[in-house]
Amino acid sequence: MGEDIRLKSAAGEIGAYLAKPAGTAKGGIVVIQEIFGVNQHIRKVTDFFASQGYLALAPCFFDHIRTGIELGYSPDTIAEGRGYVMTPGFTDKSVQDVDAAMQELKSRGAKKVGVTGYCWGGTISWLAATRLKPDAVSGYYGGGIHGAKNEKPTVPTQLHFGDKDMHIPMTHVNELRQLHPNVQIFDYPADHGFHCDERGSWDAAASKQAMARTLEHFAKYVG
Repeated sequence: MGEDIRLKSAAGEIGAYLAKPAGTAKGGIVVIQEIFGVNQHIRKVTDFFASQGYLALAPCFFDHIRTGIELGYSPDTIAEGRGYVMTPGFTDKSVQDVDAAMQELKSRGAKKVGVTGYCWGGTISWLAATRLKPDAVSGYYGGGIHGAKNEKPTVPTQLHFGDKDMHIPMTHVNELRQLHPNVQIFDYPADHGFHCDERGSWDAAASKQAMARTLEHFAKYVG
């Protein structure tokens, strides 16, 4: 089980969920939420990275709007979450929050820090790779990545997409492959949100394979 902490960002102070490994941390991982906030699923993902030996931290970006936003997966809450992340300036604030989370993990002893995120968090992960200096990034099905396709990652980066994802056409994925040959880009026979076992689109095989690749990536570049 993790704990709730406060995170001081250039965008303002927010909450964050911190999960610690049993022993000395191999490194730090920033876990970036979907459009549903730092809910039960994201806390579980953060706990998982801690179980793998990492100091893991999930910033509560929605605290910029109001505290305590944790959404489910109904059409209404999807629309609600989309509204939050489309708030003017919210993306830039979130990138600042990721930077603050990276520094927080380093202040707690993590020598190297990776960033991972899902859905909208996959897009923020991409922006962390292009605008910040984590040691590695692994982003999942970020629908906004194509809109920032001309930004160039400066750190080891991998991306994961579902080829059944109606939100992210494979033409966009293949365009990213052409523009960024140094980025590892994987696609799976799965839908959007395939890593979330609380969504109907969860795909056990795709989730397992993508996480194995993520852990291999972080083992190589973070610790």
